[in-house]
Amino acid sequence: MTTAQRGLELEPRSLLGNCQLMINIRMAVDDDIPALEQLIRLSVRGLQRSHYSDAQMEAALGSVFGIDRQLIRDQTYFVIEHSAELLACGGWSKRKTLFGSDHHHATRDDAELDPTRDAARVRAFFVHPDHVRQGFGRAILDTCETAIRAANFKRIELAATLPGEAFYRACGYQPGIREEVPLPNGLSLGIVHMSKVL
Repeated sequence: MTTAQRGLELEPRSLLGNCQLMINIRMAVDDDIPALEQLIRLSVRGLQRSHYSDAQMEAALGSVFGIDRQLIRDQTYFVIEHSAELLACGGWSKRKTLFGSDHHHATRDDAELDPTRDAARVRAFFVHPDHVRQGFGRAILDTCETAIRAANFKRIELAATLPGEAFYRACGYQPGIREEVPLPNGLSLGIVHMSKVL
């Protein structure tokens, strides 16, 4: 079992004023799904308003933005928690699906990737709006990249939301093509394909 799979204690971080909290990164489990669904809704509605309309966000929730249980089954999805509250989540995948929830059938392909030819995927990062810019996204991404290297992948690909593009750029990911993902209500959601060589 790798460090990324065991879960690890992080150093105390200042979250609110002088309050020091010990946070924990661990693998997500099925029992987390209700809390993950709530976290994703809060994150999307609270942090994506600068780039997407309410109609886009609501249509994307449950399809583009949502739970992919395959990541939990593969033990490649992580949460940051404090006092049983989920503050952030995100993961990686050894499967071809690049983005989307269980219900986003247009992009689902659960075939396994070949580390000698394919890029691993970074997937489904969400942070609670009250806990942004405190290093949680970076901590989960570092955990994912450690696990990806251990799985012998040499490259990573992801589909960033427009608000998330700057975060991934700061973490060394290069932007590629932009895409408009069709939504169930007839609108579309802009994303950016990004990649990184390890």
